[in-house]
Amino acid sequence: MPKSFEIAQRIIDRVTMGLNVLGTLLILALMILINSDVIGRGLFLSPVSGVPELVSMSIVAIVFLQVGQAFRMGRFTRTDAVINALERSVPRARAALELIYCAAGFFVIAVLLNASYPLFVKAWNRNTFVGTVGDFIAPIWPVKLIILVGCAALLLQLAMSAIRAAIAIWTGGAQSGADEVSGHDAP
Repeated sequence: MPKSFEIAQRIIDRVTMGLNVLGTLLILALMILINSDVIGRGLFLSPVSGVPELVSMSIVAIVFLQVGQAFRMGRFTRTDAVINALERSVPRARAALELIYCAAGFFVIAVLLNASYPLFVKAWNRNTFVGTVGDFIAPIWPVKLIILVGCAALLLQLAMSAIRAAIAIWTGGAQSGADEVSGHDAP
């Protein structure tokens, strides 16, 4: 692989890993919030306001913060039996299937990104929120922004994997032994 490609891949990997860490920290914060709510209800008869709203928004945020890393680590659902058999017998065919897989994923996520952008702009401009005025309100634009960032990170990972697959087709399908399902190894 060209040096510039490897540098770009490392940068994209660090970004997706950073987003994954943020998603993990959000999971930890949710656990603390939910436990605080349960303890507040049980011991003090005073629940924490807005927990259901924050949990529902956070689940979406967590998924999109961690989706790029999930792809990078080969955690997306797919059938590897055929792909692995092709790797041994017809490596170019395996690379071609990988390219098709990445192209299809890129198309689907690009459509999702395109559909999500106007929703973010609308939430930002109107200052849309969840909750009840006087009790608890939270803006929804941060989650809409996280959806956009997560889609962009996944698009970058899909594009890099597609480029690797195209190079593998061009070079006869040979990939390094460290390559995982997503097409490259973890740092």
